[in-house]
Amino acid sequence: MALTRSPLFEEHIRLSAKIAEFAGWEMPISYPSGTLEEHRVCRSGCVMFDVSHLGAVSVKGKDAYSELQYIFTNDLSRISQGKAQYSHLLNEEGHVIDDVIIWWIGEDEFVIMPNASNTKRVEDALRQRTRELDVRNSTKDRAVIAIQGPKSRNVLETLSIGAANVKRFHVENINIDQCSMIVAGTGYTGEDGVEISVPTKNASWLWNLLKDSGCFPAGLGARDTLRLEAGLPLHGNELGEGISPIQANMKWVVSMTKGDFIGRKAIESEMTNGPKRLLRGFASNSRRPLRRGQKIVLDGIEVGEISSGNFSPTLGSGIGMGYIPSEILINTDVVVSGDRSDSQAKVVKLPFYSAQQ
Repeated sequence: MALTRSPLFEEHIRLSAKIAEFAGWEMPISYPSGTLEEHRVCRSGCVMFDVSHLGAVSVKGKDAYSELQYIFTNDLSRISQGKAQYSHLLNEEGHVIDDVIIWWIGEDEFVIMPNASNTKRVEDALRQRTRELDVRNSTKDRAVIAIQGPKSRNVLETLSIGAANVKRFHVENINIDQCSMIVAGTGYTGEDGVEISVPTKNASWLWNLLKDSGCFPAGLGARDTLRLEAGLPLHGNELGEGISPIQANMKWVVSMTKGDFIGRKAIESEMTNGPKRLLRGFASNSRRPLRRGQKIVLDGIEVGEISSGNFSPTLGSGIGMGYIPSEILINTDVVVSGDRSDSQAKVVKLPFYSAQQ
């Protein structure tokens, strides 16, 4: 099956990016500057990522609000038009089919942003509920550029005061040089910033405008190490079949006061009985990266495995996330066992890094 290319693919080629397959897309993993430098610039300055692989499912109709309230776990009554919300789509067993961002862009109009590999599953879930909604996969209509870092708003100010002033988890229509785009105060790095949805035909123009204004191009390799430091889960690693929001320490994503939703009974049961396992962080005492699939060993007994791991450029040591029995306490010493070597590590609370530190 042919891989999908971002509207910005040619821009990445011009910048000599390292291209690799990601969730069915050909995406830039890094540029000649390298993942470590791209990571560091995001923590100290301003970078931009092409995240056009993220899905977009447009939902319109008078029943859109009530249907989304039932399909997803979070409570839309906590927000209003012009805002965004993180939420989960569960199955009846309470397991996470996908984690999404919902943009409320009109009175009865929403854009759901699933993970790339789950766009059709989310689209199908919406279609199966009712025929009264206008549900459309709009992924290929736009490109999405994430501008992230502590200086991201300073860079945006040179292009648009309106874009620079979009608050965290707010969504606004902004015009830059007569080009209309949607700007959302969201991201996946643990830093301040926005994500911009721009029509496909204007994508290269905006990318180069941002680059010329001081945004440093960064690939998905840096985006992954940044989200790992920030303790943000990745679907397919920390979220997915067999994993509930409660196990993932994301009870806040589930509203038990809004009424019924898919998977509610299973979540109620797990809240009553308590989860048997929990997502935890693991901090190595060496620079050796922790890697996905490595075993977590306590007193000679395997208790879990690393779901995501890497070298932390900010901490200068190996870090990882994984699920272990809920009775294992924070600060417990464990061994992370690999094929070639073992690492001494400590169980820690997430995140490893916070921009507020």
